[in-house]
Amino acid sequence: MLARFTGAERAVHHATAVLMLVCLGTAACLYVPDLATLVGRRSLLRTVHVWCGFALPVPMLAGWLSRAFREDVRRLNRFGPRDREWLRRADRRAVAGGRGVVPVGKFNAGQKLNAAFVAGAILVMLGTGAVMSFPDPWPVGWRTGATFVHDWLTLAVLAAVVGHLWYALRDPGALGGMWHGRVGPEWAARHHAGWLDELVKAPDPRQERSVKTANPDSAEP
Repeated sequence: MLARFTGAERAVHHATAVLMLVCLGTAACLYVPDLATLVGRRSLLRTVHVWCGFALPVPMLAGWLSRAFREDVRRLNRFGPRDREWLRRADRRAVAGGRGVVPVGKFNAGQKLNAAFVAGAILVMLGTGAVMSFPDPWPVGWRTGATFVHDWLTLAVLAAVVGHLWYALRDPGALGGMWHGRVGPEWAARHHAGWLDELVKAPDPRQERSVKTANPDSAEP
């Protein structure tokens, strides 16, 4: 098995996911009349929503202490020719000879765009949420605009989260990689062949045997 995510990286992902789901769930209970009536405790829901919203950046800030997390952030911020090819091709997920036809790195273009959107959305939600939570210093126009942006961006974030979960649940290898931190070399060759090639060139001693198994041509004669 190949080490894909460290414990710190997975902790950041899981903590952010829990906070995001709580924010979306409490938002639904606050804004959907039937749910609001069913659940009640509006004041408590609002308090939980606000505190979880302001806590959203905390896991990522804490994750910055991890070298592996910082390296993954750098990977997510790099957009190269293979990423553009991955977006253009209709057969981007096709496999030939056990390898993906587009040898993407550790993250594909879709994952990079999703990460960029979520990070940007969190910042905007924090800003608009602060205006809504502490309205007194702000003019009416700012408060109205903040509410409008916050509400509509919530729907966009919900769509992104549903899409993310849809793809994850359809791919047990990816789901296992985020849950346990390790993936099989065959899965890596099919979905992230470029990342597997990086491991072949500079393998981690802990997973060198798995890398050579997935790439027999890389073994020394």
